[in-house]
Amino acid sequence: MKQKMFSTVRRYEEVKDTKAAAIKIEEVFVPLISALPGFIEYYCIDLGNGAMMSITIFKTLAEAIAANTKSRSWVEEHLSSVLSRSVRIEAGPIVVYNGK
Repeated sequence: MKQKMFSTVRRYEEVKDTKAAAIKIEEVFVPLISALPGFIEYYCIDLGNGAMMSITIFKTLAEAIAANTKSRSWVEEHLSSVLSRSVRIEAGPIVVYNGK
């Protein structure tokens, strides 16, 4: 049986410059989120039309939920010039996973 993992998903809308946002996310946010306990993976997706989504994988649900709280304040503090506040935040268990 594979190890159980938990994901947190955040959606951002009205992003004025997704390329600039991606650069700043990679430079500033990724080092912060990846240092959290239980961190496994992080993805940032450009959905087009000024929308972006991030997916972060953690070992436990508590760690995923704690990351949501920290992420909100980090975005406000470090990324408000390129990202608005997330419009939707979800967290839950990953029930199907296949990767290489």
